[in-house]
Amino acid sequence: MAGRKLRILQVMRAPVGGLFRHVADLTRALSSNGHDVGLVVDSLANDAQTESKLAALLPDASLGIHRVAMPRVLGRGDLVTPLKVRRLARSLDIDVLHGHGAKGGFYARLAKIGGGKAVAVYTPHGGVLHFSRSSTSGRLFHLLERWLMAQTGAIVFESAYAKATYSALIGSPTCPTELIHNGLTPDEFVTIKPDADAANFVFVGELRDLKGIHILVEALAEVIRPDGSPATLVMAGDGPARDALTAQIQSLGLGARVTLLGAQPARPTFARGLVAIVPSLAESLPYIVLEAAAAQLPLIATRVGGIPEIFGPTATSLVPANDIAALTQAMQRALDDPAAAHAEMLTRLQFISEHFSLARMAGSIEGLYHSLLGKG
Repeated sequence: MAGRKLRILQVMRAPVGGLFRHVADLTRALSSNGHDVGLVVDSLANDAQTESKLAALLPDASLGIHRVAMPRVLGRGDLVTPLKVRRLARSLDIDVLHGHGAKGGFYARLAKIGGGKAVAVYTPHGGVLHFSRSSTSGRLFHLLERWLMAQTGAIVFESAYAKATYSALIGSPTCPTELIHNGLTPDEFVTIKPDADAANFVFVGELRDLKGIHILVEALAEVIRPDGSPATLVMAGDGPARDALTAQIQSLGLGARVTLLGAQPARPTFARGLVAIVPSLAESLPYIVLEAAAAQLPLIATRVGGIPEIFGPTATSLVPANDIAALTQAMQRALDDPAAAHAEMLTRLQFISEHFSLARMAGSIEGLYHSLLGKG
């Protein structure tokens, strides 16, 4: 059974961010291992970036890329789309339906109702875990999660944090579960050489409050270089808080110290700074932390979500979220003692190279597929 060629249909809503990165990596890895893979994606949220990313995946999606309506909020469309996914799965003779995120997970498991040979696997990727039990939508999503447990072959959690949060919000899963961390490709474990004019710190992420950007700018205002000059920061990203961030930078008199680059790919942007910084107020298992660590940048991050799992033996250096003083101290320490920051980076690099590789991630998921099918 372990060597059997599988036919896999991955279901997700939005091809952006870490969820899409995970699905794209998994699709390529499974394809390279000889499996046939198809994707079901949202037809309602297409743009040029979405289409280019999907086009790049076509060579590895031998079962095609199929578009169906996936409304962001629950509605009548959610009654029709699972039927389309079920018909598609049967016509393609699918072995594994793997749903990613809240909507992808719902559709993959709802498509199982009424029979069919495919086993349904679900990876939350945060998704439903972001909904509070105190909200109407949260209670509804959590009720659906419990109801769909009977249709779930297994749940894959990308972090121990996600697994614990799921159990706290929804209840302990009654189906099998696996903890399988996200992984990076070998070419990401290559040193980034900083630019000659690199800033002291570099931030890459969406410009929204949850990413801790306002805390970061406040902290920067108090940080100085060893020569007494003010520290500098480069920020790559865009988002709903850009205007407020720009106003904050100006009000603090940091216009000459903070450079806003707009949306940029992460790896080339790492060369624009000497120390990467992730001041998030909440996260699941952010790829940006993995990417910065693999690129061999010293790294400052907050103790939220699954970030301690990435930091491993260096987790004691994580700072509390939403704490300007603690973040200021961590930034100042990185400038005052670069040798210690570099030594910590090497320890962390060794840890993530052993535990967060794409080969390990894809192999574990593939093994889970075979295990579930072997029990059928």
